[in-house]
Amino acid sequence: MTEDTKKGYWIAHVRVDDAETYKNYVEGARDSFIEYGAKFIVRGGQAEEMEGALGRDRNVIIEFPSYADALACWRSAGYQAARAHRLPVSQGSITIVEGA
Repeated sequence: MTEDTKKGYWIAHVRVDDAETYKNYVEGARDSFIEYGAKFIVRGGQAEEMEGALGRDRNVIIEFPSYADALACWRSAGYQAARAHRLPVSQGSITIVEGA
């Protein structure tokens, strides 16, 4: 990573409807996260929604070495295969942002 390369972040808000099946997503996504240098900053935990109404109980922030790595991970075949396990058993939103 060069000095002027900004980190990339996934910001996710998810409601899991079937925790047992969701494990297939977690397991399937692991290799993609490792390949693209993902570091989990927030993964669940206690939260209080202060404004808005997302209505989702799981918040996740994942840091990547660069914005390009964050996008590449999302677009990778491995992640997309894992994502197919998540979609039927959860509702959520994911935004990929460039760090400051």
